[in-house]
Amino acid sequence: MTSQPASTTYPPTGELAPTPQTTLLIRNVRPYGEGEPVDIRISDGHIVEIGADIAATTDTVIDGGGQILLPGLVDIHVHLREPGREDTETILTGSQAAAAGGFTAVFTMANTNPVCDQPIIAESVWAKGQRYGICDVHPIGSITQGLAGTTLTEFGMMRQSAAKVRMFSDDGMCVANPLLMRRAVEYAAGEDVLLAQHCEEPTLTDGACAHEGAIAGKLGLRGWPRVAEEAIVARDAILARDYAGRVHICHASTAGTVELVKFAKDRDMPVTAEVTPHHLLLDDRRLETFDGVNRVNPPLREQSDTAALQQALLDGTIDCVATDHAPHGQEDKACEFNLARPGMLGLETSLAIIAKLFIETGKADWRFVAKVMSENPAKIVRLPGHGRPIAVGEPANLCIVSDNQTWTVDGQALHSKASNTPYEAMEFGCKVTHTILRGRVTYDNGTPADPRA
Repeated sequence: MTSQPASTTYPPTGELAPTPQTTLLIRNVRPYGEGEPVDIRISDGHIVEIGADIAATTDTVIDGGGQILLPGLVDIHVHLREPGREDTETILTGSQAAAAGGFTAVFTMANTNPVCDQPIIAESVWAKGQRYGICDVHPIGSITQGLAGTTLTEFGMMRQSAAKVRMFSDDGMCVANPLLMRRAVEYAAGEDVLLAQHCEEPTLTDGACAHEGAIAGKLGLRGWPRVAEEAIVARDAILARDYAGRVHICHASTAGTVELVKFAKDRDMPVTAEVTPHHLLLDDRRLETFDGVNRVNPPLREQSDTAALQQALLDGTIDCVATDHAPHGQEDKACEFNLARPGMLGLETSLAIIAKLFIETGKADWRFVAKVMSENPAKIVRLPGHGRPIAVGEPANLCIVSDNQTWTVDGQALHSKASNTPYEAMEFGCKVTHTILRGRVTYDNGTPADPRA
């Protein structure tokens, strides 16, 4: 994976929501699902002891029940909608949904209203997340001002702001102009920040709402071809090679994108890539319901694409899982398919989907889950304190996972403010029971922590 050790400076975490000065004892958990259960003592936000039968001299005790302990998950692609669409999600409700999904850090996209292209907006997002203290919320700045694709955002000003923005994306829109993207890559290289590209050649997707294939053709839906994604992936990989900026491919969805990312990595181009849970699990057969909940950009592809993406995640071609959590109101989804707003909820179901695809099938172990959902995303964005090993001296950003707890998805019962989940009534066998951020329990068996005012 093309990344360097954490070297960039983020704002100090816990400054507005301080680390509790109490201790926490987690009993009877199996780090990475391996070996016999152990106890873990946490003090001042760090792991201070790991062993058997640690004396219970602490203020709070959690009985893990022999369950799995993982590093807190990191999602580098979410939409929390604040500012502008607080009717569908807020930093608070998004943080609570993240904690319910096992996440201790998320990066929220810039396509808010107003767009996150000014330091004051980024600082507001950062400060709210810190005050709530439920999940570290890092704002992503836009690549272009107003997402208009004409003028670059001042990366340097955003980087030097109180929010210390280290990632930029026009997600929802592609930076289609090749000269502008070249300038963005050059600018990003100079500022040592990451560009995350929504790969979509817009002239090839005008009016499209579904994967271009036999099913869309039968249903009379305008098709979104694979080449619209792959053309931008190829272009930006070469720009990264020639102008030394780091480029991250958002929501890879095609087998061709997998081949192009592998080509780039084999030649040491500074490119990383993510895949969403929905592109790993769902395919374009979902279109036959005409249900707007299944509309997403890029669209659900064919089974051959999901198979290629699963293999690419297993072999490391695709670096990490990112949810692209996209809340929408009912009025935005309960309409004609081509008019439905694209996007799906993802924070509270992502770990269950990865477990279903890779753990329950025996294709991978919990170390793999920790790698693609915590360690690698933290490395890509060079985020210190997250995605760290479960070891003495490390920050206590953790989640406890039950791998034998069957549950059924109910959109209305999720902690997100929205309910547009494509997994309604689906049954999963893995569930997060606890999430811990710097020693503070932020999710406890169905209940997120109260925000710190």
